[in-house]
Amino acid sequence: MNRAYRLALTGALGAALVAGGASAAFAAAPSAVPSTSPSAAISARPALTAQASTTTVNAWQEFRVSGKATAIKAGTKVTLQQKQGSKWVSLPATVAVDKSSAYSMRVKLGIKGKNSLRVTGGQATSPEFTVTVR
Repeated sequence: MNRAYRLALTGALGAALVAGGASAAFAAAPSAVPSTSPSAAISARPALTAQASTTTVNAWQEFRVSGKATAIKAGTKVTLQQKQGSKWVSLPATVAVDKSSAYSMRVKLGIKGKNSLRVTGGQATSPEFTVTVR
């Protein structure tokens, strides 16, 4: 709970007590305080995992990128991104998260060398992984 919210809530409860409505203030207090625990806030954070079916491919050879989504609704689109220089560029590889919170997409890369990739969507970004194109 943030400090400003606690101060406002404490001030409101104090004013209610001074006004003589102590029983009303205590009855209303539990419903006024949001019931979020630290573990609920952590588990509600959107997250993505990603891994390639192989670490080395020939140019334009198809491979798969798959992973799991946490705290992201089914049907949310996730997109593969490639690091080009210092910028992340979205590739035309997009797929929706299924009911079991998983996704899998077919990918072909043509830029030879080590390609740094990640998956984004649903306000989350997967850790970076690499695929080498020969």
